[in-house]
Amino acid sequence: MYHDHLITFSLSKQLNKAARMSSCSGRENAKVVIVGSGFAGLAAAATLVKAGFENVLVLEAMEKIGGRVHTTKPFTENIIEVGANWIHGQKGNPLFKIAKEENLLCEGPSASKNMCLPRSVTPRDYFFKEDGKQVSTKLVDQVCSHFSKLTDKAFDDELKHKHRKLSLGAYLDDAFGEFPLVATEDGQQVFEWCKRTECTDEACSSLYEVSASQISYYTALEGGFFNTLGPGGYRAILDVLLRDLPSGSIQCSAPVKSIRWDLVRKGHCENQRYPVQVVCENGQSFEADHVIVTVSLGVLKDKASTMFEPPLPSTKLSAIENLGFGIVDKIFLFFEKSFWPDDCVGVQVVWKEGPEDKDVYESLSEGEAWKKTWFKKITGFDTVARHPTALCGWITGREALYMENLQDSEIGDICVRLLRSFTGWSVPEVSKTLISRWGSDSYVRGSYTFIPDGVDGVKAHKALASPLPPKDKCRGKKHLQVLFAGEATHENFYTTTHGAYLTGVREAERIISYYTN
Repeated sequence: MYHDHLITFSLSKQLNKAARMSSCSGRENAKVVIVGSGFAGLAAAATLVKAGFENVLVLEAMEKIGGRVHTTKPFTENIIEVGANWIHGQKGNPLFKIAKEENLLCEGPSASKNMCLPRSVTPRDYFFKEDGKQVSTKLVDQVCSHFSKLTDKAFDDELKHKHRKLSLGAYLDDAFGEFPLVATEDGQQVFEWCKRTECTDEACSSLYEVSASQISYYTALEGGFFNTLGPGGYRAILDVLLRDLPSGSIQCSAPVKSIRWDLVRKGHCENQRYPVQVVCENGQSFEADHVIVTVSLGVLKDKASTMFEPPLPSTKLSAIENLGFGIVDKIFLFFEKSFWPDDCVGVQVVWKEGPEDKDVYESLSEGEAWKKTWFKKITGFDTVARHPTALCGWITGREALYMENLQDSEIGDICVRLLRSFTGWSVPEVSKTLISRWGSDSYVRGSYTFIPDGVDGVKAHKALASPLPPKDKCRGKKHLQVLFAGEATHENFYTTTHGAYLTGVREAERIISYYTN
């Protein structure tokens, strides 16, 4: 019996190989369509082309390439990053390697221009309270460094047993409660600022919705957390990847409507040579041996149930539903001249009743009252590299999505009012604004992935990354018809550009080894 099984297995392996060779005559003729031209899509395309694949087409829904990378020059000859901003970590980071080899990293004062986070706070960050008084830098430093120690425990998987089942917000509240500064009003308010700011790192509406134990699966690469790019910005790294692609291999303004897969099977479309068909909203259709889907988790949440025919397996649909995909927006304010002291790198706003205060969060969790105070979710306004008269405000979650529906002028006016009332400085009117709207962008629907409280992140990332048809259902069918890449499919580097890049390479290598073995 076992011997018969081996013969059958060996025969089916040979038949599979023969089918592979006859239908595709190797990698040169294999047709690969990649959906999305962010780092995952471009990395997959470049890897396949370098390996000798000659029929690689990238379909991009937007008019521009890059996905959540959006380097623009709206006001001067200097760039603004509307999307991805830094390369996180150095050791083992393929994007840091490219940037270093191509001389694309920033040197000089701009290189140290970071967003103000608890772990990177300096005396040059001015913390203001609602009454216009500044919080002492000593207290800010003490609270922020303690907060960083507590978040490090979660990232390093060193949580006490009692904290493992809690949300990140509930764990931080409990652990911070043992800290002497918790008794002071200023200490409590700076602690709330720390939680509000951590929301930008997690891309969540609130830390009370993020798992405390699951974030330990995220791996921070060694080397500086913030590596700033030079005057070409992130676009310069995209251009390096584009150099490897033949002209005409990317089609922009081509949103995909449906992906029909498993078309070649016994008694069904037997005259059909290719197992997958990709249909665009403009009616164009492309046949393929393999399709790599690199759209954001936000787009999958929006479209996955209708985009695939036959439907995606329930494990994949559950992963799409269970993983979180949050919104982080930037509010760029340009002034005719700067009004802040030379040594100031940012104005951070500290509220009496900020949205990440436990009682405030609970009182606003139901109903619409939070909309009236959406601006309280702004963490502060940081100075902007290469733009000496600009500030950048950060906002996340449902408040960010609400803000996206407001006019730029209204957002600008509210930010100026905040700056005036908190600092007491003479703040001029804004001359220009640039505001990201990642949540409303139907081709992105958010910023990056987080693991909600109660979700098994590793299981969900793996389910999302697994190719179709599933391995156990491949007998007599063509393997690797639909593959998945993007930051949401990486269990350790989700949220990052290098995570996206590495998943694109991973899926390309899956296809390459299919034609090699």
